[in-house]
Amino acid sequence: MSLLAWYRCGKKPPKVVNLESSRRGDAGGRLAQLGERGVRIAEVGGSSPLPSTIFLPEPKRRDAVIEKEILILTGTAATLGFVHTLIGPDHYLPFIVISRARRWSLGKTLLISFFCGLGHVLSSVVLGLVGIALGIAVARLEGVETARGSLAAWLLIGFGFAYFVWGLWRALKHKSHSHVHTHPEGEEHEHAHIHQSDHYHLHGARAKSSLTPWILFTIFVFGPCEPLIPLVMYPAAKHNILGVVLVTAAFGLITIGTMLALIALSSWGLSFLRLGKLETYVHALAGAMIFLSGLGVQFLGL
Repeated sequence: MSLLAWYRCGKKPPKVVNLESSRRGDAGGRLAQLGERGVRIAEVGGSSPLPSTIFLPEPKRRDAVIEKEILILTGTAATLGFVHTLIGPDHYLPFIVISRARRWSLGKTLLISFFCGLGHVLSSVVLGLVGIALGIAVARLEGVETARGSLAAWLLIGFGFAYFVWGLWRALKHKSHSHVHTHPEGEEHEHAHIHQSDHYHLHGARAKSSLTPWILFTIFVFGPCEPLIPLVMYPAAKHNILGVVLVTAAFGLITIGTMLALIALSSWGLSFLRLGKLETYVHALAGAMIFLSGLGVQFLGL
């Protein structure tokens, strides 16, 4: 019906509604209502006016990703620490044979092994942190670790060979000899013994043996922890101190713990072994084992 027909009938025409304006008006009204609701909620200390819509701030998302990566790195460090120690005989064999030859107690053996393992891990950590501070790339640091590993292997080879020669010289010098014992009843008998085993403490060996732990400690400080460098450099580059501590602690604790467990079990097993006449050559045998383990590290990559 046209407007003229409406007027002829004496009725008012219907109000023309602009749909676009109506939509804008409705949206504005809803926004106004939400705004008023937000003000009222804020005044009473309530929650957000749009509780169903939650957006996580970008920094928190990034922190969550970093924390997840650190946890993965920590688990990886623990696994590599175990494998790295288990397949490397230089981590435990020298302590086992030296303690057997020197007749160290298990407590003394484990204490020396602990400090050597600690120096072994911390030296690589310090190298990694210095590399971060100087802006040295991971590849260059791994090259330095490789050079340190070669140096430590040659030190182990040299120490083992020198200990073998000394042990052999000692065995030939202190051969078994006989003594005649006369008893008050007039009875005489003769028995053989070896001074290095029966009277070990009377011949100045205690002073010489004090150098052995320091030699082992020096070798282990030069010995690298190749898997640790790239693991610890990531959180260090992110300035994540907690990440550095977690990765280092996981690798170090597992490495040293595996060392001590292997040394304790092997030393306990060797305590039941009787070498008989070969006991005279126990130092030479220990030196030979250390020498061979050094060769394995240098030429077989153990």
